[in-house]
Amino acid sequence: MVTITRFLQMLRGGAQMTLTTKPRGTNDIAPGEIEFWHELEERIRRVCSAYGFQELRTPIFEHTELFQRGIGEATDIVEKEMYTFLDRGQRSLTLRPEGTAPAVRAFLENNLGAGSLPVKLYYYGPMFRYERPQAGRYRQFVQFGFEVFGSADPLLDVEAIMLPLELYKACGLSGFEVEINSIGCPECRPNYRQELIEYFEPRIDGMCSSCKSRLHRNPMRLLDCKVEACQEVLAGAPPIAKHLCADCSQHFSEVLSYLDALGVEYKLNPRLVRGFDYYTKTVFEVTSKELGSQNAIGAGGRYDGLVEELGGKPTPAVGFAVGVDRLLLALKVQGKLKSEETGPQAYLVHFGGETKRRAAWVAHYLRSHGFWVELDYLNRSIKAQMKAANRLNSRLVLIFGEEELDRGRVIVRNMQDGHEQEADLQELEQLAKMVGECAK
Repeated sequence: MVTITRFLQMLRGGAQMTLTTKPRGTNDIAPGEIEFWHELEERIRRVCSAYGFQELRTPIFEHTELFQRGIGEATDIVEKEMYTFLDRGQRSLTLRPEGTAPAVRAFLENNLGAGSLPVKLYYYGPMFRYERPQAGRYRQFVQFGFEVFGSADPLLDVEAIMLPLELYKACGLSGFEVEINSIGCPECRPNYRQELIEYFEPRIDGMCSSCKSRLHRNPMRLLDCKVEACQEVLAGAPPIAKHLCADCSQHFSEVLSYLDALGVEYKLNPRLVRGFDYYTKTVFEVTSKELGSQNAIGAGGRYDGLVEELGGKPTPAVGFAVGVDRLLLALKVQGKLKSEETGPQAYLVHFGGETKRRAAWVAHYLRSHGFWVELDYLNRSIKAQMKAANRLNSRLVLIFGEEELDRGRVIVRNMQDGHEQEADLQELEQLAKMVGECAK
């Protein structure tokens, strides 16, 4: 029997566990790790700039209907994975599970298509899906993606593949592979849809419950099933190639022609589909051999009907998205991420009292000029402060001794070679120059 006292202790213990443990499927990015993220973010911005993309930032939550209509009711994300809630006005809102539908909404709401076309936008930020956590895959994850609105040119499909490849190469990533397919358009898909139904119907009893529920609603979604029991059935499913209309066939032929001309290696995958209903024509996926079965590090394609579906005029579009967590995992597996030893340019050692006030004044000046400066806040001994400076890998130590301070001077010690010199505290510009030269 549990006493009231014991019950309250158990509750307090549970509360403590909740307060000190992150929710399942989330991840802390702590110092020592965040530097890798900063480096990758900078590379993303450089590559996007080279291709003429501008950054777009959308809200973390949107109206639920945006994703229901944009992604599709019969997708895993809408059926199983969205974080949806009612606000105090009883409006249904959803934490964004992906970036394309919000980008289209922002494109329309802000009338971004009123100027010259095409419009090139990229985004970077957290997304949310309730799925089983695994290596590099979280319930809150960071996604980088880009969208191009206003042109049906097959060359843009190719650039949507080229840009992430340039990013991967800039990061030093190797061993990735591009898989590509065309999934047609609303004109040519109905006949393929019927052929899939006829193929799957006599075999559906041996497939998973999700496949059974989608057979007549969206049979193409069955091709994206990852359940092992369904794989043998999927292997024999008919490809879409013979059902492509003339326009889709010509478009895909031109995409492949550009890829060949640009020397991009790729693999045709006739059963590649995307997990969202808005895709048309070209779809592609980039995988890494280093990540095992969950090997996708990015995917995208064309979605010429989504802008109209969400209330705009017909506008062709193409885009790509990559899970940054998985990309960083692939880079770590290949040893492409190495942390560089960093530390403050200067550590200011003081004896308290007036020496501490003068150190604080100099620290403020140097920080205002962009230098990383640290000083003691724990009233430690000089020996302990010197040890702290060494642990932080500080380049210089500025020692504010009482005798030197009376003469308006400060001792500057180079922590690499032990060389010492004095600097004039009335010439802070010279002191900043000295700190800057040592920081190079």
